[in-house]
Amino acid sequence: MKLLFVCCTILAAAFAATGDECYKDSVRVCKSVLKDNKKDKKDFSLPSCSAKYGAILEMLPELQQYVNSHITRNFEYMLMATHYGNYEKSREGFEKIFMDLSDSKWDTAIDLIKYITKRGGEMKFDNIKADTVNDENASYELYELNSLAKALDMEKELAERAHLIHGQATRRRENLHDPEVSSYIENKFVHHHAETIRKLSGYTSDLTSLLSGPDSSLALYIFDDYLKKQSIV
Repeated sequence: MKLLFVCCTILAAAFAATGDECYKDSVRVCKSVLKDNKKDKKDFSLPSCSAKYGAILEMLPELQQYVNSHITRNFEYMLMATHYGNYEKSREGFEKIFMDLSDSKWDTAIDLIKYITKRGGEMKFDNIKADTVNDENASYELYELNSLAKALDMEKELAERAHLIHGQATRRRENLHDPEVSSYIENKFVHHHAETIRKLSGYTSDLTSLLSGPDSSLALYIFDDYLKKQSIV
C-alpha cells in the first residue's frame, strides 16, 4: 500500500506541471485506487490529461470537414484521370496531372488526420461540408480545357478554405486562438496552394492560346506531351 501511495504521489506531481485540471484528475484516480471499499465503482479515466489544448476543440469541425473535402477531391481527380487514360482519349499528360492531384489530395487527407489525432482529436468522416459534394449527375468526362478550368476552381476552393481555417485560428473569432493550427495550415497548405494554382492557371491560359491557332489538334497533342514531363505537386 505504501508503494502504491508513493506511485500515486509521483504521478500527481508529474501531471501537476501540465495544468491543474490534469492534476486534479490524477488526484481523483489515486484516491479511488486507495479506497478500501472494493464494491465502489472506480473511475480511472483521466479526461483532462489529453493532448488537447488551445482552441483545438473549436477548430476540430472545420479540420474534419477539410479532411473530407480532400477525400472527395481525391476521387473526383481520379475520375478525371481515368477519363484521359482510356484508349479513346489516350491523353497521358492530362492523365498524369490529374492522377498526381488525386494522390496529393489523398496524402494530404492522411496528414490532416494524423495532425488531428496528434492534437488529441478524432476524425469524423460524416462531417462533410454541404457544398463540397457536387451534383450526383455531374460529369467528369470533360474536354481538356474544361478539365483544367474545373481543376483550377477546385484548387481555389481548397485554398479559400485553408485561409478561412487559418483566419479562425488567428482570432478572427473572439474565442479562438491556436497558433499551432495556423502555423500548420500556413506551412502545409497556403504556400503549396499558391504554387499549384499558379501552374493550373498557366496551363489553362497556354492551352486557350494554343487552341485558337490554325491547327488546334496538333497543338493539343504537343501540349499533352508537354504535360507528361511536368509536375503539378
